[in-house]
Amino acid sequence: MTRSLLVSAVVSACIAFQLAVLPMPALGQDAFGGIGGVTRDFASKQPVAQVRITVHNVNTGTDRTAISGSDGAFTVTKVEPGQYLVAVVKDGFIKSTVDVEVAASETYRVDFLLAAANPSDREMKASPSVVDTQTSAMAEELASLKKRIEQIETALQARTAQAEAAPAPQQAAAPPAPPNHVLPEALEAPDASPSPDNFTPFAFGDFTWLNGTPRNKDTVLDTKFFTPEVRFDSYFAEDFNQPKDHTMGGSTEMFRNGEFQVEQVSFGGDFHWQNVRGRVLTMFGMFATTTPRNDASAAVGQWDLRDAYKYVSEAYGGYHFNVNHGLNVDAGIFVSYIGLFSYYNFDNWTYQPSYVSSNTPWFFNGLRIQWFPTNKLKIEPWIINGWQSYAKFNGHRGLGGQILYRPYEWLSLVFNNYGNGTDDLNIPGRSRIHTDDSVEVRYYNHPESTGVSKMAFSFTADAGCEYGAGVTCHGGKGGPKQDFLGWMLYDRTWFHKNLLALTLGGGMMNNPGRYLTLLPPINGADAISGSPYFTANPGDQAHMWDATINLQYMPKQYITWWLETGYRHSDVPYFSGRDGITPPGGNNGSPQNYACMSGATAGTADLTAAQTACSGAGGVWFPDLRKGQLSVSAGVMVKF
Repeated sequence: MTRSLLVSAVVSACIAFQLAVLPMPALGQDAFGGIGGVTRDFASKQPVAQVRITVHNVNTGTDRTAISGSDGAFTVTKVEPGQYLVAVVKDGFIKSTVDVEVAASETYRVDFLLAAANPSDREMKASPSVVDTQTSAMAEELASLKKRIEQIETALQARTAQAEAAPAPQQAAAPPAPPNHVLPEALEAPDASPSPDNFTPFAFGDFTWLNGTPRNKDTVLDTKFFTPEVRFDSYFAEDFNQPKDHTMGGSTEMFRNGEFQVEQVSFGGDFHWQNVRGRVLTMFGMFATTTPRNDASAAVGQWDLRDAYKYVSEAYGGYHFNVNHGLNVDAGIFVSYIGLFSYYNFDNWTYQPSYVSSNTPWFFNGLRIQWFPTNKLKIEPWIINGWQSYAKFNGHRGLGGQILYRPYEWLSLVFNNYGNGTDDLNIPGRSRIHTDDSVEVRYYNHPESTGVSKMAFSFTADAGCEYGAGVTCHGGKGGPKQDFLGWMLYDRTWFHKNLLALTLGGGMMNNPGRYLTLLPPINGADAISGSPYFTANPGDQAHMWDATINLQYMPKQYITWWLETGYRHSDVPYFSGRDGITPPGGNNGSPQNYACMSGATAGTADLTAAQTACSGAGGVWFPDLRKGQLSVSAGVMVKF
């Protein structure tokens, strides 16, 4: 059996070598080349799908990957000229490799015949004589193949010698001028090009232009078992309100004024082996503190959930089923794209998103199912603890889902819906529903242009409400209206072969009851403590709008330098003013109560009682809150 396996491996390698460098038709005049081919079974000659192809650049050490489709075909485009090592891997087959040299405007075909890695049950049960006969037949086939290769090499050498001995040909006469009448471009035969990957979901196009999607096209390091991911995000912000405590409120991205801060440091990646999958990404930096403080569910019951999860951004395990174009079932904590913007700033068109994104979930904790009926459609149900919550608030968990549809490379549609959850702390009779829908359109694309190279826009609209326990969606006898209405619109233009990008945009939010309005960290207040200085009672109004200009410089696909200015406005005092939002002497440990001018807590959230406790009306401390905030910020973000 060992000899049979060895012969199969040699045969596979020889066949791969014989087929390795067969030129395919050029894609047209392009600075890049390509590599494509077909993977087949050595024994049956039938196509083999889901084979992982890795194209390793010998000069730079970077890798490109592709997966063969149902017809065995694979294609890797936009390959820089140079020397490459092409390897194919699939469970149950012997790994095959071949060297390829890629030139500009050329696509090389590399076909592979994959030999089985283990003998079949019939071979294992066969008698020694039968095995010897099979080994002898394989050896004869190998000898015949070697002889054929030698004949080809001899013929090529003879042809080369004949060409060198022949006299130089006379220069041919110039071809006649083409006729004036030519076919319209729409009727001309298209340039030959390799077939796209029409099996892997959304692999038929380049969607790195999308807001909320990382723009990396290459994986620095990838193995059969693990694909790593590393992120760094640092920034400097200058708030023109100049709060003396350096504290910026009401934001999910910028938290400290006039300082250099590390927003995010994350490392982890994706594990994958025999359809079993898992992902973990850590969370260090400002995000590790600012994200958990917006979740009040940790106050339900025992155990310190905030500390348990504060250094984890994503962590889940699951299984991939080979159903249609894929079916994933994962359990754990995973990011949410309600609000379109990604949790990770490297993926976004701007650094500070509008209110629709800042005030809606960054993560969900529960069970996620991803079904891909086609390579252009994803249907994703959720069974989760609640709305951006580590725990379940009351008696009903949250139910929701996403539909993502990308019929063309230039268009993306996403629809998110949520309901059933009772997501208010200690208010079990109040339920929440929400819908979040976005469209992104790339309406101009000339990536090789040194002027304008790409243009796109995104539009997001949100609507939701809470009902029960004294509030209603529309107002009336059941209580005041408690709803959420918002939208945001961004337009982005790329310049000089996508080296630079300028984004303009903004949005607005109307949130009576303030049930989704971020609480400023006054005296250290969070979603659990609340604050008497900025209440979230039924009927409390919050109407806000913002506008942003962002410039990004992207010299490599792994790094982004950015500069941004923006103005945000509220109809009620909300943003940190000159005197800040920290009591004298610092936080006193009782953010749920009023504070005295001495810095001590008044011990009550009732203003009249606080005035008595603080020796008069003038003895109560109040934060300096403003209706507007103008800021300028800059930073650098890295993702591998």
